[in-house]
Amino acid sequence: MQQSIQQTEQQWLFLTGFALYLLAMVMLGWWVSHRAKGAGEQSGEDFLLGGRALPFWLMLGTTVATMVGTGSSMGAVGYAYQHGWGGVLYGLGGGIGILLLAWWFAPLRKLNFLTMAEELSYYTGADKQVRHVVGVLIFIACIGWLGAHMLGGSMYLAWLTGLSLTESKLLIAAGFAIYVVIGGYTAVVWTDAVQAIILFVGFILMAGFALAAVGGVDAIQTQANTLAAAQTAGTAWLPGLSLAVAVAVGVLATPSFRQRIYSGKDVSAIRKSFVCSGLLYLFFSMIPAVLGLAALQLAPSLQNPSYAFPFLALNTLPLALGVLVLLAGISATLSSASSDAIAGVSVLVGDLYKALFGRLPAPEKVVLLSRLGLVAVVALALGFALLADNIIGYITTMVGMVLSGLFAVALLGLRWTRLNKAGALAALLTAPLVSLLVLWWPGALAFWGNPVIPATVLSLVAAIIGSLLSAPVAMSRAEALALLAAGRVTDQPATGPEKTGGYSTATEAEAG
Repeated sequence: MQQSIQQTEQQWLFLTGFALYLLAMVMLGWWVSHRAKGAGEQSGEDFLLGGRALPFWLMLGTTVATMVGTGSSMGAVGYAYQHGWGGVLYGLGGGIGILLLAWWFAPLRKLNFLTMAEELSYYTGADKQVRHVVGVLIFIACIGWLGAHMLGGSMYLAWLTGLSLTESKLLIAAGFAIYVVIGGYTAVVWTDAVQAIILFVGFILMAGFALAAVGGVDAIQTQANTLAAAQTAGTAWLPGLSLAVAVAVGVLATPSFRQRIYSGKDVSAIRKSFVCSGLLYLFFSMIPAVLGLAALQLAPSLQNPSYAFPFLALNTLPLALGVLVLLAGISATLSSASSDAIAGVSVLVGDLYKALFGRLPAPEKVVLLSRLGLVAVVALALGFALLADNIIGYITTMVGMVLSGLFAVALLGLRWTRLNKAGALAALLTAPLVSLLVLWWPGALAFWGNPVIPATVLSLVAAIIGSLLSAPVAMSRAEALALLAAGRVTDQPATGPEKTGGYSTATEAEAG
C-alpha cells in the first residue's frame, strides 16, 4: 500500500514537472520569436530559417541539443546495456559525422539554399524530377526522425507515469508541437540552447550517481568484460561499425542539420559551432556506455533495454533530482523533434507545394501554411511512432532506407560535376532496394547489423555508373543556382548575393 502511494506521488510529480517544463518552453519560444521581429510579422524566411542570421552560440546550442537527443539518451544507453562499451560507437559516429559536416558542407551557406531538395537538384542542373523525388524522400526522412523522437519521449512517460505507450506518444506529440507552431525556427534554436544545458548537466549527474551505485569504474569494467565474454566472437565487430556508420551518415544527410547550415549567420559561425559540437559529442560518447553498463549491473533482466536510462534515474538518484534528470531526457526528445519538424515543413512548403499545385504559395501565406504543415507533419510522424517500440532498430532502418541515397548524391554532387539526373535517381532508388534486401535476408542482417554500409556503398556505385552511361548536365551550376533562386518561396528583394542567392565562380569553388 505504501509503495503504491509513493508510486502515485512520483507519477504526479513527474507529470507536474513535465507540464511546467512545457509551459516554460512555450513562453520562451513565444517571447524570442516576437522579440526578434519587434512588432512586425514573421516572414517565411524568419519562420523557417530564423532570418538566416543565427550566431555561433545559438548554432552551438541547437546542434548540441539535437546531437544529444533521443538516440543518445534512450538508444545508446540501451545499446550499451546489450553490448557494453559498444555503446560508445553511437557517440563516435555522431561526432565524426558532425566534424565531416563542418569540413565538407558548411560552405553551402554561401549558396543560400532553403531546403536539401534544392541543394541536391542544384548538383543535377536544377532538375525538377530530382528535386521532387528528393523532396519526398526528405519529407519521409523528417517524419521518420520525428517518429523516433516521439517514440523515445513516450517511453519516458510510459515508464514514469503508468500511461500507456500510445497515450504517452500523443502527449509528447502535442507537447513539442505547441511551441514550434507558435515560434517557428527561432523558438526551436532558443529552446534548444536552454535544453542543451539541461541535457549535459542531467547526463553528467546521472553518470556520477550511477558509478557510485555500482561501486565505481572497476565494477563497470568487470561488467563489460563479463558481457563481452558471453557474446559471440567473429564478426561481432561489424554490426558495431555499422551502427557508427549509420549515425555518421544520418548526421551528414539529415535535413535538420542542413537547416542549420542554411540558417547560420555565415560559414565561419557554422563551422565553429559544428566543430565544437563534434568535439563535445566525442567527449560525451562515453557517458551513455557507462550508464548502460551500470543499468545492466543493477537490473540485468530489463524487459526493454531502452528503459535503462529512466531506470537509473529512478533508482540511483534522489526523487527530485531523478525527476530533473528525466526532464533532461524529455528535453532531448523535444529538442531533436522540433528541429526535424521544421526541416520537414520547409520541404513541404518550399518544394512539395509547387509540385502538388503547380505554383508557389503567396509570400504572405507562407507562415500560415508552415504552421498548418507542422500539424500535418506531427500527425504523420505520430502514425509512424505508433508502430515502433525500439529506438536503435528504428533509426538504423530509416537511415539505410532513405538517408544512404541522399548522402551518396550529396557527397558526389559536392565533389564531382559529372553527376547528373540519371546518376542521382539511380542512387536514390538503390538505397531502399538494398536496405530491403538486407532486412529480408536474415544472414545478411546478422552479418551487417543494419543495411547502412551496403546501401551507402552501392548507392555511390549506382550514381557513378548511371552518370557515366548518360549525357552530362547541359546547364552550368551558375545557371542552376540562378534558376533555383528565382523560384524560391522565401526570397525577398535584396541588394547582394548573400541575400538573393547570387552566385560567383569564387563561391562555387569554396562550396565544392
